[in-house]
Amino acid sequence: MSLTPQSADAGPYDALLLYSFGGPNKPEDVVPFLRNVTAGKGIPDERLEEVGEHYYGFGGKSPINEQNLALKAALEAELAERGIDLPVVWGNRNWEPYTTDAIDELERLGAKRAVALVTSAYSSYSGCRQYREDLAVTLEKRGQLGPDGSTGVQFDKIRSYFNHPGFVAANAEAVLEAFEALEAKGGDPAAAKVVFVTHSIPTTMEEASGVGHATYSAQHLDVAAVVAAVVSEVRGHAVEWELAYCSRSGPPSQPWLEPDVNDLLTERAGEGLKNVVLSPIGFVSDHMEVAYDLDTEAMATAAELGMTAVRAGTVGTRPVFVSGLVDLLLERAALARGEDVEQATVGSLPAFPSVTPDDCCLRRHEEPSGIPALCSEDMHR
Repeated sequence: MSLTPQSADAGPYDALLLYSFGGPNKPEDVVPFLRNVTAGKGIPDERLEEVGEHYYGFGGKSPINEQNLALKAALEAELAERGIDLPVVWGNRNWEPYTTDAIDELERLGAKRAVALVTSAYSSYSGCRQYREDLAVTLEKRGQLGPDGSTGVQFDKIRSYFNHPGFVAANAEAVLEAFEALEAKGGDPAAAKVVFVTHSIPTTMEEASGVGHATYSAQHLDVAAVVAAVVSEVRGHAVEWELAYCSRSGPPSQPWLEPDVNDLLTERAGEGLKNVVLSPIGFVSDHMEVAYDLDTEAMATAAELGMTAVRAGTVGTRPVFVSGLVDLLLERAALARGEDVEQATVGSLPAFPSVTPDDCCLRRHEEPSGIPALCSEDMHR
């Protein structure tokens, strides 16, 4: 199937919102940023200072902001290359530029209907609904959210794109490069296992993510299977793989998805595994969870276990990924125009809906928070 839609028409959209998590830019930003992330949980600043040590170890600066700027520039270049005149505005849930800053910019540009591209490829509360809630709450605070779901600047959302060909192909490229790096490091690629890694979530959120479609974990397993199949074909031998998790938080009494990547490495080393490729398929860029949890902690664990390990890159600004995002934009535009669109996917799962069911991706199944969420059926978007 072609990755490129037949039409380069982005109408009815007059802007693209690149919508991300955010991160601190300097040490004095760290605790205020973490206050935003943990708002409503009553976590004292002393504990936030402890959590912030990850950031202080990198100079108090998250790499995510520069990476979002790089992705914004790559999207602008791809749009220009295709002759699509569409401004790209960047906003974050938890740090500058905030959601309200992005809406201000959209209004300055005269935008009436924008399409949101969330920098999370997978569908779950934290990767989908929480962004849509933040948009709705921000508009509500600005007096721009009507009881019928009408807004000032109207928003649609690009579907969860974990199984879009561009995202999957970019991950396969990265893993293939990692196999070459493993060989250059003196490892044995033929004996290597790929450990795909993503952000863990509470099991209650995992259950809620499966309303109407495959769960968060099943989405990752499907992508991992496709990437492993591509790598196996190119390498000329079957590549073994597993899925692991990182970055769990919360009280120990709360179950989260497992196994932790460090626990998995320890267990597999005990079974004789010596060569590992870590593939962060759950992440779009090399932000703090990748830089600390994988590049620092997991690689240190592998070294202590006597493993030869390399970390595959994220999709970042790889051309096939950026091109795929623009394809998704054009797909969403065609759907908004009421056209019959064949939505490109790879793997065994169908394309996820762009307009999300009301009860999809709640924090807990059948426990609505009462917070409106844009791009949901109940918000008429």
